[in-house]
Amino acid sequence: MALRDKPQLRPDLSFELGLLRSGVMHIAGLDEAGRGAWAGPVYAAAVILPIKRFDLACCLDGVRDSKQMTPTQREKWAIQIAKIAPAIGVGQSSAQEVDNFGLISATRLAMTRALAALCVPAEHLLIDHIGLPDIPLPQTPLPHGDTRVLTIAAASVIAKVARDHAMVAFDERFPGYGFSRHKGYGTSYHRHALQRLGPCPIHRRSYAPVAELTTH
Repeated sequence: MALRDKPQLRPDLSFELGLLRSGVMHIAGLDEAGRGAWAGPVYAAAVILPIKRFDLACCLDGVRDSKQMTPTQREKWAIQIAKIAPAIGVGQSSAQEVDNFGLISATRLAMTRALAALCVPAEHLLIDHIGLPDIPLPQTPLPHGDTRVLTIAAASVIAKVARDHAMVAFDERFPGYGFSRHKGYGTSYHRHALQRLGPCPIHRRSYAPVAELTTH
């Protein structure tokens, strides 16, 4: 079977319902967007879903890992998530923070800021892949959590949509790089724009393709 023909995994509520049975009500899913980009912030989102809602899975039937969704699908489902989630927090780390602290630390910083933006305190964290050692809350880092866990998938959608909107705005501030089309990732168009224009203030100068153009 070709890769494109393989069925996509559908995230479910297995982890959340297990925590609910142990008395945990406010479960925050966390994920990030933009770690691999050459430019722009790393965004993170924390999402608390109404786990006791009997039709929750049905209401979010189309939510997947954001990388498996089209831009139109992400926009649609981000609106639906915002309608039903008791709390959503979004945080970011700037390109300068990525350069100064390193990618993993900057990602954790964005997630910490997303948690701080929640209007409902989280009791347990379900996180895509990485842990947050400085956050004194029970947490479960899960490899490929955005494909397996609905709250993490919801967070991945919110983070991706928020970052995409930010990159469209950056395209207006720094024209010529095509940020609205590639969102800061390493496309051929972006590489050629860097060669022509040089880096702008939102480029990550610690990343090799950008550093090559700032050290000659």
